[in-house]
Amino acid sequence: MGIVDLKPTIKPTTGTAPIRGTSAQDVALDTPTVGWYRRRPVQLLAAGAIALALILFWLARAWLESGNVVSMQNLELATVTRGNFVDDVAARGTVIAAVSPTVYAAAAGTVGYLVHAGDRVSKGQVLAKLSSPELENQYERERTTLESMDAALAQQRVGLRQELLENRQRADLAAVTMSQQLRELQRLQAAWKLRLIPEYQYEAAYDTYSIARLNYENAKQNDVLERERILLDLRTRQLALNSQTLLVAGLKERLDELTVRSPVNGMVAELGQADQTHVARSAPLVTVVDLSALAIQFQVAESLADGIKPGLPADITLDGQTVKGVVMAVSPDVQDGWVTGRARFAGSQPVGLRQNEQAAVRIVLGRHDDVLKVERGAFLSPETNQVYVLRDDEALRVPVELGAASISEIEVLRGLSAGDQVVISDTSGFNDAAEVKIAR
Repeated sequence: MGIVDLKPTIKPTTGTAPIRGTSAQDVALDTPTVGWYRRRPVQLLAAGAIALALILFWLARAWLESGNVVSMQNLELATVTRGNFVDDVAARGTVIAAVSPTVYAAAAGTVGYLVHAGDRVSKGQVLAKLSSPELENQYERERTTLESMDAALAQQRVGLRQELLENRQRADLAAVTMSQQLRELQRLQAAWKLRLIPEYQYEAAYDTYSIARLNYENAKQNDVLERERILLDLRTRQLALNSQTLLVAGLKERLDELTVRSPVNGMVAELGQADQTHVARSAPLVTVVDLSALAIQFQVAESLADGIKPGLPADITLDGQTVKGVVMAVSPDVQDGWVTGRARFAGSQPVGLRQNEQAAVRIVLGRHDDVLKVERGAFLSPETNQVYVLRDDEALRVPVELGAASISEIEVLRGLSAGDQVVISDTSGFNDAAEVKIAR
């Protein structure tokens, strides 16, 4: 049994009045209707949503702008200065032989070498010999023809001299006959004047003299004409003989060229053919380099080669030693974006140079005084039209015009001032933004 069960039950007494309360004084009022947006839970929910949107907006903006924030440690800066500017171009060079003649085959034939690549030779030394039966046979045929023509011309000279002599004899005989008839005419003329002879006899003597005089004049003119004809004939044959002589001399020269000799003092650089092989005419046989006359062959980028001309000074660096040089020639051709040129040493060449040795060449194009300039870096060129300039904690994109470029500096024409700090490192990560924040 529980304690509740032990509690006695109190029953109300019959006839007792109840106690009065204040409930009779209370009046029930109508409960007013409140808007949903004024409810506190709704207001709290709305405030939370706005705060969340602001946080998301701030996070999104920070995320969007995070790409335009660059660390200062990743940048390379250069300060714009004013001073003297040397316009120069850097080129890579190779030591080559300035004189490296190649000897070619004078005729088709079999080549036999007497030297090897790398041998030192002197001028006139025999390097190889060509065997050309065809050229040798041609030379012998033409030489025999020349001797035959020479003998024929000598014989003709004798015959023509004899003809001249005979023509002269005929003219002389005609002259003697004319003189004889003239004396006879004069004798008969004197007799006819004395009327010792008849007139017809005098006239016959006159006719005989006239015939003798015509024969003499004809013989004399014939002698002149024959002399001219003979001289022209002799000249024609002499010209033919001279032509044949030149032909034989040329063949003899080509025959002598079958013995290949060194054109300079130097070293055999290359044998153009295998030994004891048949080669065609004008085939390269051997190349000799003159080691006492070396030059520098350089290559420069096409975009930097416009101002390079023969005669410009150049600094040539070999094994850490810099010597003066002069540009000799610049090729007009462009190969794979590079222009080839050649420079020589201004003074005596350094001792101990080796062919194909690498060299650095600095070509001075000009000098400018009191100009704005900035360190060039790897990403600035005369074609650059905008750069980023550091302003406090931002890098601003600035339009510029750049001029001549040297190995280490570039001229500033407009857009920058002395003291400006320019970003000269790669700016591709800036995404071409007008402003980039710099994180220090």
